[in-house]
Formats: sequence, structure tokens, C-alpha cells
Amino acid sequence: MLPRLPVCILIFLPVLVQGSTASSPEKSPAAPASPPSRPPPPLGDPSWALGLRLYQVLRSGSSSVNTIFSPLLVASSLGALSGGSAGTTASQLQDLLKTSSPAKDGAHAGELLSAALKSFTKANGTSFHLHTSSALFSKQAPPVSQAFVKDSQARFRLKHQPLGKGDSKADLKQLHGWAQAALGGLEGAPLAAEIQAKAGALIVANAMRFKGLWEREFSEGSTDHRTFLGKKYTKVMMMHRAGLYRHHEDMENMVQVLEVPLWAGKASVVLLLPFHVDSLARLDKLLTLELLSKWLEKATITSVSISLPKANITSTLSLQKQLSALGLTDVWDQKVADFSGVSEKSKGKLYLAEVLQWASLELACQAGKGDADLEEENIEKPKLFYADHPFIILVRDNATGALLLMGALDHVEGEALHDEL
Repeated sequence: MLPRLPVCILIFLPVLVQGSTASSPEKSPAAPASPPSRPPPPLGDPSWALGLRLYQVLRSGSSSVNTIFSPLLVASSLGALSGGSAGTTASQLQDLLKTSSPAKDGAHAGELLSAALKSFTKANGTSFHLHTSSALFSKQAPPVSQAFVKDSQARFRLKHQPLGKGDSKADLKQLHGWAQAALGGLEGAPLAAEIQAKAGALIVANAMRFKGLWEREFSEGSTDHRTFLGKKYTKVMMMHRAGLYRHHEDMENMVQVLEVPLWAGKASVVLLLPFHVDSLARLDKLLTLELLSKWLEKATITSVSISLPKANITSTLSLQKQLSALGLTDVWDQKVADFSGVSEKSKGKLYLAEVLQWASLELACQAGKGDADLEEENIEKPKLFYADHPFIILVRDNATGALLLMGALDHVEGEALHDEL
């Protein structure tokens, strides 16, 4: 095995951030001025409930590399469709958004998702740079109810857009053009398969591009070339920083858990790093909402020295197969799908042809404005978080607790070395 290099610190871009934390003069110098309050736990949130299940189905294939998607966007778009459906179609959509622990305030899943969408879009331009959009495309469909369109856009930011009358190639071109515009000009990877949309087809499309701003900057001067031991061993640029972060080591499951705040505390990045250099297959199967909640609760403010690769993670996903595996079956069948709330004339005509998602997340050095005004951290005997091998990434909204992004970094582009996992 290649020798392990000294540790550094973490940097990560796609995220949200939250309001700045007030400092408390009574705190000892070794502790943060005022540790930010913990976000609501994952157990009662529909974006976590769907996100984790979807992640594990996506990762079950041996060819999965650098997966990234937005559980919040998928869940909110399906929540909108749930409101426009009836019968078993509605039941199956609702089952996808059920949580293992009911929300304490008894809020409906749709209300939680709507609140989360408003929370993170409001912060755009301050705590992070965001490009995002969600759309419901219809192909030669009966007239879509204006009440449905209005409600979907107001609550779930899901716009309605008709597809042209062209063939599948024309549909694909229109969808890719929409995604590129939604991603702020970034051209997403092409879909692996063609879109087969008959008359009456509905297509859900989500796009999200995050460039988060760290609470504390990872200086460009603290970057250097190191080896990333992923699917291929490559020479990459690694970013380093030492600081006070929430950190936990699960000795039994051999996993480090690190939470890194974004500027103003409105969002945070959670990284799950196996102790040893290995693929993520073991950790992927290990994850449950209960275990994730336990890890996040046990994480305490600790001195940590972090090294993280500079990288862009992008995915273009068709989720029909994965959602079917999770129990969503009726929506794809034009004969049984019931979207009578989308269009009063939809019985036996409307069906869901695809759920598509384009996502991009950038890992870089930049912090938010004003990090120079933060109090100096007292770092003593830091733990080492050296992310030179595959790890899992989660980005959550700290105000609502929603899961904005979830994915895995298996490989970083760079000069190829000799070995592979």
C-alpha cells in the first residue's frame, strides 16, 4: 500500500449555511464560542427516509461511482405528484415519504418538505451559490389543472412544462437543454438510456448545483498533491485545515463521523469515512436512519485535522428502476395510474414515464464572507481525519434538518498511479 501522508483539513463546497452563532464570554478558550444548536434529527424527516433507501438501491450496483443526488428535490417532487393522485397511486407515493418516527409536531410530509425548500432557497447567494430547478414535463397530455400547477409551484417549486411533439431524440434534447439552464450553464452528463414518452407521459426532472461556502476558509496555500486511494489510485490536490468540529469515532463499525458547518451555520456537511482504505460497499449496507441519528447525536466538539480532496462530484440519474424497487409500481402503468388531481381528464391517460435528476457538488476551499472575524480556535492534539480514500457525503439544512444532498466520492480525477481497489 502507498504510505499515508500527514493529515490536513477539510473543504467542501455544495451546501447551505446558517445564521452566525453568538459568542459567549464565559466559554473556555479550548471550546467554540457557542456551539451551534443541533438540527432536527433525521428520523422524523421524509427527505432522509427516502434519501437513505434510494441511496442504497442506487449503490447496490457494482458500477456505481461518485453518486450524488438531492433527496429533498426527489421527495418534494413526488410529494407534489402525491397531491395530484388518488387510489393506490397516491398510497404508493405516500409510502415512499413515510418516516420511521412521526414528526413531533405532527406535520404532514408535504409541509415539512415545503418548509425545507423555502429555508434553503432563501439563503442562496449568502451561505452558498445555488442553481436549482424542478419541473413536471408532460407529453401530449390532457389539460393540466391550473389548481395543481399553482399548488405545486407554491409549495414544492415544481413548475409545469410541456414537451414538444417530436420523437424521443427531440424530448431528450429538450430535457438536456432544460437541465443545462437549471445548472447555471453546466452541461450534465448524458442519460444512459433514451426517453420513451408516449402521449400522456409525465416526466419529473430535478437539477441542483451547489457551491457551498465554509464557515472557515481552507487556504489555497495549504493545498498540495497527495494520493487518493479510490477506484483508481490518482494524484490529486488535497486541502488541509485544523479546527474545532463535531466528531465521533464508531470503533465497532470502524467509521469516523465529521460535521463541518457552512457559513452562518445554515447548513452543514457530514462526512462518513471508513477507518481503512476500502470500497464503500460495507458502509453502504451498514447505514440505517437509526445509526445515522446515533452518530450525529454522539458527535462532540473536538480538535480535528482534516484533509479532503479538491473535486467535483456530478451525477445524471434515471430513478425509475430504483423507485420501482422501493414499491412505486402503479405510476408507470398507463392503464392503472391515477393522476386525476393533475388533470380531471387523466383517467387512463396520464402516467409517469421517468424521474430524472442532475446533481453537482463542488469540494473547494472558499469560505463565506467575514470568516476573518471569527474567534481564533484553540487546537490541541487534533484527531486525524484523512480522507484519502472513498467516503460518504451528506449535506443538511440546519434549520429544518432536511437532507439536501447525499452521495459518495469513490474516485477523484488525476494522474493515474499503479494500483486499484
